[in-house]
Amino acid sequence: MVDADTRPNVLLVLTDQERYDCSALDGPVADTVETETIDHLSATGTHFERAFTPISICSSARASLLTGRFPHGHGMLNNCHEDDALQPNLPPGIPTFSEKLDDAGYHLTYTGKWHVGRDQTPENFGFSYLGGSDTHHDDIDDAFREYRAERGTPVGEADLEDIIYTGTDPRDDSSGTFVAATTSVDVEETRVWFLAERTIDAIEAHANGDRDDPFFHRADFYGPHHPYVVPEPYASMYDPENVDLPGSYAETDAGKPQVHANYRSYRGVEQFDREIWTEAIAKYWGFVTLIDDQLGRILDVLESTGLTDETVVVHASDHGDFAGGHRQFNKGPLMYDDTYHIPLQVRWPGVTEPGSVCKEPVHLHDLAATFLEMGGVAIPQSFASRSLVPLLEAADAEERMGEGEGKGEGESEGKRTASPTWSDSVFAQYHGDEFGLYTQRMIRTDRYKYVYNAPDVDELYDLEADPAELQNLIDHPDYAAVRQDLRTELINWMEETDDPNRKWVPDVLRATEEP
Repeated sequence: MVDADTRPNVLLVLTDQERYDCSALDGPVADTVETETIDHLSATGTHFERAFTPISICSSARASLLTGRFPHGHGMLNNCHEDDALQPNLPPGIPTFSEKLDDAGYHLTYTGKWHVGRDQTPENFGFSYLGGSDTHHDDIDDAFREYRAERGTPVGEADLEDIIYTGTDPRDDSSGTFVAATTSVDVEETRVWFLAERTIDAIEAHANGDRDDPFFHRADFYGPHHPYVVPEPYASMYDPENVDLPGSYAETDAGKPQVHANYRSYRGVEQFDREIWTEAIAKYWGFVTLIDDQLGRILDVLESTGLTDETVVVHASDHGDFAGGHRQFNKGPLMYDDTYHIPLQVRWPGVTEPGSVCKEPVHLHDLAATFLEMGGVAIPQSFASRSLVPLLEAADAEERMGEGEGKGEGESEGKRTASPTWSDSVFAQYHGDEFGLYTQRMIRTDRYKYVYNAPDVDELYDLEADPAELQNLIDHPDYAAVRQDLRTELINWMEETDDPNRKWVPDVLRATEEP
């Protein structure tokens, strides 16, 4: 372990169901949605263009981040709070990055959403919990409810307008799932503001206390996960009439697994029309900007306390959100980029090259190994993650462009990081949620995506020709060689990560390719 005074502080800001395109370097959504603070992190640090979650469901993804393992490695395959949870808590004995940092002398604090166990809290994994939970996602404490009561606006007593629910009548709140609304409370009374305040308290406590040992603070915001309930001015910041529906809104489900159409019906959005979707998306975008502004407040305090140069700032999301993509709501057994492609920005003063752009494919749970290397702690062999530190370290600008490579589209202001030994693909999976178990595996390269669906038709997408992932090319003769290559690479990922399905799925995939 390196000397304590050389180790950086770490601030991890994890959002809940934030789409990549909202803070991408370019594109119609990024150009519309205001994410000034995240854009600042990209400009002053490294922006990852190809970061992906290992699984698009909350408990599973968060357990992977904590343990540095794919879901099949830690066993929490679906959400822990429902009756159908396959693993309500993390099994004992699995190393976590937080416990390792705690043992190494880091002071760890945590605010907000947890959702990695019914009977476990952040304090079981080395953190001091500072409050901000809600009933659905763990009910760890009453801090936010007490805060709201003191302000005279108890939780649950706000007036709501522009309400959207799932079901045949989106304005009927008697049944269905709560999707979006405008709340009457002030910004200062939102949970987002409260979590930012708790994070600011933690930063100031470190600045005013013993600064010999570094801190690691994790701020887990409840959003922009549905319901997209936001106050003014964010509720009306984006006019639904100016919202362009995504290209994937043209989805017909032709040639796709039946579960895709079933899920749209199950989620209760089959009858949503363009007017409802654009209104919901506008609220989602408002939620994104609300969180971004609170992150700005946090970074301002880092600056005012003199901690900016000593602190690594990481912004990521556990997974994305359909928000109308493919006319779907929430997430589920559909391995589209809407929910698997995630934002990731890392600013490490003195290490990351300001404005650098990393195109290497990385996983969310690679952060577990990254945090340990930052802290000078050995990475456990149980981790199925790879430290991002080599991608973050500053290097000569021409070397970072890669031999023979020029700037890609959208890179005119940024330098590209490169690693010639980095994998050219990511591996992901899904195991089902309250809709039922549904085993999936995914391999995604820069251009192609292959999805193995055990009980139904597989999927193959040419992301260059079809970025909206509308046309399933699994049986197209022109893509036979691509399909075979991707299946081989998927088998390699399964074997490398000790996927339990490696015992029989490879035989199925190989047999499918036999003449």
